[in-house]
Amino acid sequence: MDGLSGDDAEVRLDHVSYAVARDSFVSTVQRIGSALGAGFVDGGVHPRFGTRNFLLPLSGGTYVEVVTTLDHPAADRAPFGQAVARRAAEGGGWLGWVVSVDDIAPVETRLGRTSTDGHRVRPDGFDLRWKQIGLLELMEDPQLPYFLQWLIPSQERPSAEPRTSTTIRGVSIAGDADSIAEFLGEPADHPLDQIDVTWVEDDEPGLVSVEFATAHGPVTI
Repeated sequence: MDGLSGDDAEVRLDHVSYAVARDSFVSTVQRIGSALGAGFVDGGVHPRFGTRNFLLPLSGGTYVEVVTTLDHPAADRAPFGQAVARRAAEGGGWLGWVVSVDDIAPVETRLGRTSTDGHRVRPDGFDLRWKQIGLLELMEDPQLPYFLQWLIPSQERPSAEPRTSTTIRGVSIAGDADSIAEFLGEPADHPLDQIDVTWVEDDEPGLVSVEFATAHGPVTI
C-alpha cells in the first residue's frame, strides 16, 4: 500500500470518536464531559449516516465526539452508521481516530474510490459539510484512522471555539506501527505531529485510550 508523501497532504489529528448505544448516549456525554471539565454541545444529526453526536471542542484544534445511531434505515446502510452500531453492540467505547487533510483527492486515488459527502446542520442552522473516506478500512482493521476533508471555513469547524483548556496529549493504539505509518504516509515513530502515539498490546486492534491534559492534571479515558 502506497503512503501519502508530505507533498500530497498534511495529516493531522482532527478528532477522536466514542460510540455508544442510544440508551447510554446522554449519560456517556455527561460522564466524559465531567472528566474533562467542560460540557458538550449538541452536534445534531448526520442524515446520510443515520447517526447523531455531541461534541466537545478542545484546545489545540481537536475535539471529542460521542456518537450514537438513530432509529433510521441509513444507520444500517451507511458504513459509518454500521461502524457505530457495531461498536455500540460491543458495549461502547472508542470507535476510532480521525485525521484531516487539506486535499482528499490523493487518498481517493490511493484507495481507488471516491470519498463520501457528509453534512449535518448545527442548531444555529449552519450546514457543516465535509468529505470522508476510509470507513471500510476502519471496519476491517480498527487500528486504522479514516480521512476527512472539511469543505467549510476553518472558523466554522467543530474545533474552532474551544470550550476548555483541555488538550489531547496522546493516544494509545493496539496495532502495528508500520502498517499505520504506511497507511498515513507518516513516520512510525511520530505518525501525528504534537500528539504522542503509544503502541500497546490488546486482544483487539484499535484505539484503546486517549490521554488528555486538563487543568486538574492528566485524565485517561
